[in-house]
Amino acid sequence: MRIPFAALIGLFFTGLYFFMAIFADFIAPYGMAEVVGNSWEPASWAHWLGTDTIGRDLLSRMIYGGQTTIFIATAATLLSFSLGSVLGFFAAVKGGLVDQVLSRGVDLMMSIPSLISALVVLSVMPVTLPVLILVMGILDSTRVFRLSRAVAVDINVMDYVEAARLRGEKQMWIIFREILPNALSPLVAEMGLRFIFAVLFISTLSFLGLGVQPPMADWGGIVKENKDGIAYGVMAGLIPAFAIASLAISVNLVADWVLTRTTSLKGGRG
Repeated sequence: MRIPFAALIGLFFTGLYFFMAIFADFIAPYGMAEVVGNSWEPASWAHWLGTDTIGRDLLSRMIYGGQTTIFIATAATLLSFSLGSVLGFFAAVKGGLVDQVLSRGVDLMMSIPSLISALVVLSVMPVTLPVLILVMGILDSTRVFRLSRAVAVDINVMDYVEAARLRGEKQMWIIFREILPNALSPLVAEMGLRFIFAVLFISTLSFLGLGVQPPMADWGGIVKENKDGIAYGVMAGLIPAFAIASLAISVNLVADWVLTRTTSLKGGRG
């Protein structure tokens, strides 16, 4: 199998970011909140990216920030796909009143912008990592529900699904053994896009002050902490923005390659 050059670039940088996130404790030269110098020192051998607004090593903050950002985005994406796909498949298979209730409930949730919903919820709840993951996962599951239901509706009328019903198979068996394997192609491609959405979402929340709380680091919070330095020519606030953009592009390159390697919908188990 020949992998396109663009996909190789995406795989390399995506893998690099995840590697640094997993082994952050061994890679980071300083502690997450350790003050090691003066404010906004320039890059040097001691501090490869310089220091931040209160003298912490920016490279270490970026590594730990990537760990936090990627962990929250990954957990929220897995939650959203687990919840959204199962409910979407169930609505498509069950049909009738169940489908209408679930679909209209999702439409109601989607009528309110996700960022506004998250800000309202987080303003009255303690901002902890589990709460952030739950809020992001539940809000994003509405998009996954719409996609999975649309795919499952088409698969549900296939001959092999009707044959499974005639054999007397239960609905859960049909969902997980007949529909899910044939819906994986669009769902896997969509997962990359939803992961990027989660990265941007948590970064936005942190920039607004309702995401990851100090002294923990995440990329959106690092932008917020160092944004004032941009007016003085200090690039500390732009480095995490570049990391967010490069991760988004890398994952999108991989998602595009996965999408081109798979069919949008298979006519059988194949």
